[in-house]
Amino acid sequence: MPLNVEWLVNTAYWAWKNRQFHSSCNKEAAMGLKNLVQYRGKMDGHVFKLCDDYALDVLGNRRYAPWLYLYAAVSGEFKEGWIPDNYYGDVVVPKWQGTYGKISDLRPLNALLYRSDAFPDLLSYMNGFFFDTAYRPVPQEVVKEILFYDRDHVVFKLNNSRRGRGFHVFDAQSFNVEQVRNLGNGLFQSFIDQHTALAKFAPASVATIRITTVVEENGDVSVRASNLRLGSGVDTHVQSQSQILVSVDRQSGALSGIGYTSAWQELTAHPTSHVPFAGNIVPAFKACTETVTELHKKILYVRCIGWDVAVDQEEKVRLMEWNGGYPGIKFNEATQGPCFADLGWERLRKRG
Repeated sequence: MPLNVEWLVNTAYWAWKNRQFHSSCNKEAAMGLKNLVQYRGKMDGHVFKLCDDYALDVLGNRRYAPWLYLYAAVSGEFKEGWIPDNYYGDVVVPKWQGTYGKISDLRPLNALLYRSDAFPDLLSYMNGFFFDTAYRPVPQEVVKEILFYDRDHVVFKLNNSRRGRGFHVFDAQSFNVEQVRNLGNGLFQSFIDQHTALAKFAPASVATIRITTVVEENGDVSVRASNLRLGSGVDTHVQSQSQILVSVDRQSGALSGIGYTSAWQELTAHPTSHVPFAGNIVPAFKACTETVTELHKKILYVRCIGWDVAVDQEEKVRLMEWNGGYPGIKFNEATQGPCFADLGWERLRKRG
């Protein structure tokens, strides 16, 4: 039987890529645990063993244990039903989501998929052409006039951009059609004048409420977790490396009294504005959850979505973007979880 070199190369490549994924993911968990230990103290060895046993016996491999360590350090105890971040990416996303969630990377498709004015979408740029939200071509010479007709600033988001990258803010003076062409395909949105209840934390950047919804086995859509993502310092938008995350009660919209940096350092107040988290409630939170739940019903084939929602001065829900490819769960699992224990995700590893 001839040696299939191409098969061997592909197998070796994907095995290497899988090892890299777990190594990078668990390195992040280890660094977070190290930071937590500095002010929480060392975790009891018995808890580590519970995490190890759960990772091996339930999830099938001890490489899933590091995120369980971090979750336990945050919550102060071990909880059955947690989904480690690398198990989610390695098993759940490919088997429960498939490739359908990746359409969220194509930002100009919002209008086609949802037909909702909750998205502040204005125009898009795709493969050499500008389009309105009805996908009608817009002549290049009137693009600037449309974008800045009754507004001072617009946001341009590139396709496939994550973690705050690929985000550009233009005003009428700085806008240039050729620059957009050079940047690549993406979506223009109106700049959001956020609610004062959220702006007080970080006025320079728009706070986003991340709401995670899932499609259950019976087809119902439910909200599983929520957190507030805040910029810090002089950031003009929320970025993963400098963001501040605060858990939000999914029923009341109340903020937790404790927030975290991206390195899992604990805070009781925003590091830039020094505004405490405790005692604050996300405005129009019920409207936010109702909006994303109804929209998720339009694309039930994407079974888990992370929605980034803003609330403007008039308490109107504004959907900045949605993530169906790899919507993060680690912060929610650590602070609110287990959020998905009834969905049978731990059994997915046994399916072909």
